[in-house]
Amino acid sequence: MFLRFGLIVTLIIHSTHALVHRDGVGKLPALGWNSWNAFRCDVTEDKIMTAAHELVNLGLKDAGYEYVNIDDCWSVEAGRDPITNQLMPDPITFPSGIKSLAEQIHALGLKIGIYSDDGTKTCAGYPASLGYESLDAATFAAWDIDYLKYDDCNVPAEWVDQYEHCVPEPRDSYPGPFPNGTCPSEYYSRPPAPAEYDWSTSNTTQRYNAMRDALLAQNRTILFSLCNGGQAEVRSWGNSTGHSWRISGDITANWARIVEILNLNSFQLDTVDFWGHNDADMLEVGNGNLTLEENRSHFAFWAAMKSPLIIGTALDELEEGLVGVLKNRWLLAFNQDEVFGGPARPYKWGANLGWTWNRTSPAEYWSGMSVGGVLVLAFNPLGSEEKKEILWSEVPELKGGGDSFEVTDIWTGEDLGCVSWGVERVVPSHDTAGFMVGKECRSSSTFADERQDL
Repeated sequence: MFLRFGLIVTLIIHSTHALVHRDGVGKLPALGWNSWNAFRCDVTEDKIMTAAHELVNLGLKDAGYEYVNIDDCWSVEAGRDPITNQLMPDPITFPSGIKSLAEQIHALGLKIGIYSDDGTKTCAGYPASLGYESLDAATFAAWDIDYLKYDDCNVPAEWVDQYEHCVPEPRDSYPGPFPNGTCPSEYYSRPPAPAEYDWSTSNTTQRYNAMRDALLAQNRTILFSLCNGGQAEVRSWGNSTGHSWRISGDITANWARIVEILNLNSFQLDTVDFWGHNDADMLEVGNGNLTLEENRSHFAFWAAMKSPLIIGTALDELEEGLVGVLKNRWLLAFNQDEVFGGPARPYKWGANLGWTWNRTSPAEYWSGMSVGGVLVLAFNPLGSEEKKEILWSEVPELKGGGDSFEVTDIWTGEDLGCVSWGVERVVPSHDTAGFMVGKECRSSSTFADERQDL
């Protein structure tokens, strides 16, 4: 059915004040690698270059991954340069300096990212950018930086927001989000914001806007990634400030945490489109004790929700099978679609009633439009294998379009041919079945009519 309107391109940006960069930077979710999940503060120049070379060697660059991002702990911890006030690369861990490192990464046809924070210190206690936004932006531009991840730690009292915004986290026992970002008083020290409060006027927004303006003043395009844990109702103003914004606290290589973030983001997808993306946090594919099935589901939904896809593992140790997951052509094509900017969305919950908040058993049936067809996912969050049935009549993008479509299995690449009514699969625990549903096939009645006309 989608081919009937596939040539009609309508570009819709939810915010009329989206941060639009030249050369299309930030229009689509960022693809790349980041040092934090793999190395934390044990980050070095050699590890960054190893990751860059592995992006090339493993074919990840050819698949679209382009950013090599240095996270926290890259600078001199004791402070700034006493004469220039500039941030200083640690001479032991980054002996060549950041500009030289950028030159090496650019020579591979890749881009480089760096990290800072809107407080007095970064989350790990290194010098941050509050009050130094113009200087740091100019420094990053002079170093030929392409991407800035901007965190939200160690904010001084005078810059703390007057109101609390509620982001459900593992420490909280309450069942779900509260209206207008309000929070139960037993969990938070500040009062909830009034229903009419405009979070774009908050202190958090002002801190992030200061760095946005400083970056825009440079003669270099730098993608701006907001990392404030979903606080300050960032979805309401993030699109005019940066290109992506975190919707939760940090991810871990823990299945329960990954499912929590999936559940949370499933209720927040209305703000996702070209030039602005909910960031479900960096990928944990390859980390911890995640099974192959869990890694597949994790990647499939981050791609389908059009989160930035930032790999967070040691690439020189990554199993071949997981490299294949990260290079899945159908999921990457959906995530990077140049025509359809919206994400896949839930159309049926499965074990729970529709639009039911559940940390451990979120929405199970998802679909989304793309140039290549309709992506349909069926997730099994349970601890045992389950039979999942996808019916074309239930998929919003396929309703009214016929009863038979050309179908490809996104994991095996198998062309299933023309499939009538839907597909049924036994899905292992924590795995996700995925299909790209293509053009409508001729119905048997239409074929019979055509035969009679011969």
